[in-house]
Amino acid sequence: MKNTFSLAALAAAGLAAVEQPVHAYLDPGSGSMLLQILLGGFAAIGVAAKLCWHRLAARFGRRTVERGGR
Repeated sequence: MKNTFSLAALAAAGLAAVEQPVHAYLDPGSGSMLLQILLGGFAAIGVAAKLCWHRLAARFGRRTVERGGR
């Protein structure tokens, strides 16, 4: 474990040593787009989990017996 940490620290130091400046611009719309992507992903995961849960509950849940008459 200690050896792996040392290797990761050495790799991070090496990457920091060869760092070059980047000329990029992020406008305020980029942050809102990123937030929208994250929230949409969480919503999609929630809907998929709900669908899977209902399918599992229907498969393993109690089945009611329909009675004749009323």
